[in-house]
Formats: sequence, C-alpha cells, structure tokens
Amino acid sequence: MSLDWVYWAISWILLMWHSAWDAIGVPVGAVLGTNWAWILSIIFLVVTLRVILFPVFVKQIKSQRAMQALQPKVKELQEKHKGDRETLQKEMMELYRKEKANPLMGCLPMFLQIPVFLGLFHVLRRLDPAKQAKELYGWSTEQFDSAATAKLFTAPIAGKFGSTADELARLGANGTTVKIIAGLLVLIMIATTYLTSRQMILKTGWAEDPQQRMIQKLMLYGIPASLLVSGAIFPIGVIIYWVTNNLFTLGQQQWVLRKFPPPPVLGKDGKPIPAPARKTAQPAKPGLFGRSKPTAEQPQTAATTEGKALAPKPGAKPVNPKKSRPAKRQG
Repeated sequence: MSLDWVYWAISWILLMWHSAWDAIGVPVGAVLGTNWAWILSIIFLVVTLRVILFPVFVKQIKSQRAMQALQPKVKELQEKHKGDRETLQKEMMELYRKEKANPLMGCLPMFLQIPVFLGLFHVLRRLDPAKQAKELYGWSTEQFDSAATAKLFTAPIAGKFGSTADELARLGANGTTVKIIAGLLVLIMIATTYLTSRQMILKTGWAEDPQQRMIQKLMLYGIPASLLVSGAIFPIGVIIYWVTNNLFTLGQQQWVLRKFPPPPVLGKDGKPIPAPARKTAQPAKPGLFGRSKPTAEQPQTAATTEGKALAPKPGAKPVNPKKSRPAKRQG
C-alpha cells in the first residue's frame, strides 16, 4: 500500500505552518543556532493532528471507563471458566459486544498516529542537499534547501544520532553536536513516553483482563525500552515531533481525566462501595510517651468519665483501701 498521500499531507501541513510563521515574522535564519520557523512547523504539525484526533481520544477514555465497569463480570467469567481459555475468550468477547466495549479502543489513537510518524520520518529523511528531486510532494527548491539546512542548536533536523560521516558532511554538521542533541532528545522522548502511559494507568488502574494488562505493561515498559535502540535512527525533527506529541498527550489526558473521572470502586457484588461518612469517630491521636488522647470528635465513654471523677485531686494524699480499717464501736 502506497503512503504517498501521507507524505503529501505531511508536507502540505509543514509548508503551510512554515509560511504562516514566515508571514508572522518568525526569523527564517538561524537564531541561537536554531531555525525556529521549521521547529515551530513540526510542533504545530502535532497540534494539528491532535485537534483532528481529539474526538477519538475522548472515545478512548470512555471505552476504558466501560472496560473498568465490566471488571466484576470479567472476574466472574474467569472464575467460572478456569482452565478453559477458549470458552473464556468467547464469553468475554460476547460480554464486550453486549456492553458495547471495545478493548482495542485504548490503542486506536496511537495506531492512527503511526502513518503520520512514518510520513514525517520519510519526509525528513529525504532532506538531503545532494538529492536532485527537490520538488517532490509539493516542495519548491527554495523550501527544500531551507528545510535541509534547518537546525536545532546547530544540529540539523535531518540528522540523527547514528548519522554516518558522509551524511554529516552533506548536511554540514558536526558529529559531536548532533550526537549530544539527538541523545538528549532521545532520553526526553523515552521519559515522556513512559510518563504518558504511567499517567493513564495510575488514573484508570490496572486491568483485570490478562490481555489488557499485557497491553498496559507493553505500553508502560516495552515501548520506552524499544526507543532506547530505535531512537538512534530517528532524525532530530522526528524526535521533536515525538516529544511534543508526548507533552501534548500529558496535558490532554490530564484535562480529559478530570472531565471524565474514573468510575467508583466496585465491591465483590459489583455495586459501588459508598464513601465513608465524614462525621465519624476519629482514631485517638498519640500523645506524649505514646499515650492516646481522645480527639474532639471522639465521644468519651462512661468508664473514662467515671475514672476522671474518682481520680484524686492534685496534692491530696493517696488512699490505700487495703490499709483502711473500720471505725471502732463506741460503748
């Protein structure tokens, strides 16, 4: 399947944003070793995509909520069909179909972004000044040359951590600088990828379904670990896109999770566990030497009140009931 339409779409969005920043007055030349018009074009490629995918992202959150609400029923099926994996899978798929919950919806936004990532990867890889076909995908020769020499702190956005000496020479780049900038961006990419998955899991909780839990672990640990190796072949511009996308996701998830809070905790019977009443007796607070002191909200028992009434007053001599004798009889 040809992805030319993706390459054309990515190129069009990048060129549109670059023209917009140029019209606003963002310098086309390098400032602090950075061509900000092209860097902002990559950043706002992310913004454009996330605005388009926002309805899908909301559906993802709602689907995850539906999956959480089904956890008690999933547990029942797991206990009912222990050892019969095939029947368990059929019953669970029937449950999902009946309740209109889609286990794959949690990964849908990520899958939809894969073509965009591959498209940007392809477009930036062809930003080689030695190439003859500079007008491909709607680029003019001037735009191509401008993007091919665009830099982030003197490191070209088409360069990568694993760039060969020949590639660096064609881009006019310093190998040490490219490795430092690319390496730092890869570490930030790994950290933000982990944080986006961790934020979602902490808010929604670990799934009871083994397949869902496996997907959660893959997203939390597997993908960040794979980036440690694959990040070496990503152009700096692609890593900028990935980091920006992760930061956007962190903010978007925080907003959506507040808008659609997690469902209440369910008991074994599948019913919500009511929140404890606020005006309940508080446990005694430890005082000096570990002794407990009743709080203002803790009612004093009758034994405690009686004990206080019978306690000797300060300064009085202690009374020993064993040594007390009966009064002598008179006459």
